Amino acid sequence: MTVPRVRWVVTGVVLLAAFVVLGLLVDRQPLRLDVEVAGALRGQDTRPAGLVAGVVTNVLGPVLPWVLGVVLVALALRDRARLSVYARLAAILVLCRVMSVAFKPVFLRQRPRVYPELSYPSGHVVSVAATGLVVVLLCGWVARRFVRLATIAAAAATVLAAACRIVLGVHWVTDTAGAVLAVLGMGLVSATALRLLPFPEADGRSLDG
Repeated sequence: MTVPRVRWVVTGVVLLAAFVVLGLLVDRQPLRLDVEVAGALRGQDTRPAGLVAGVVTNVLGPVLPWVLGVVLVALALRDRARLSVYARLAAILVLCRVMSVAFKPVFLRQRPRVYPELSYPSGHVVSVAATGLVVVLLCGWVARRFVRLATIAAAAATVLAAACRIVLGVHWVTDTAGAVLAVLGMGLVSATALRLLPFPEADGRSLDG
């Protein structure tokens, strides 16, 4: 493994470690930031802001990875030359998405208000962040000129998804932060292991040669 790839992996491992440490910190008791934000927004779920957030969160949520999965299948059927790339992207999408499913039972964190599911990390934010990350990787391999735009859009969508979940009172701030750490950490490690990072140069060689 060359030096640039080692850096991607190390960065990913550090982010995953930060995700676990944050989960342990908030497992038994929310941070002061969590409590203050939740208190300030209490009751907003039944007001106009909450109604808007409810609509947005139905779009920016678990449905997105499924939509992207269908897109990847369609692309693979049209562009057989990059079948391996699309398959590896799909694998990363799955690995990132299951971070919420796998780790919620580990931390057993309760929501800010009564809610039937566990809290850390936010499944909605994991879904949006995972979709955004894979779209950025997709652009890096098939439409390099859109990488910057995809990165900005992915970040904005993730922040919006996080804000909506917090306004609705179904997640603490740290649930959403943990979701981003989990996705970035798993995404960087898995994308490097599957040789999707770094991106190829115009002649098909990877950026580290």
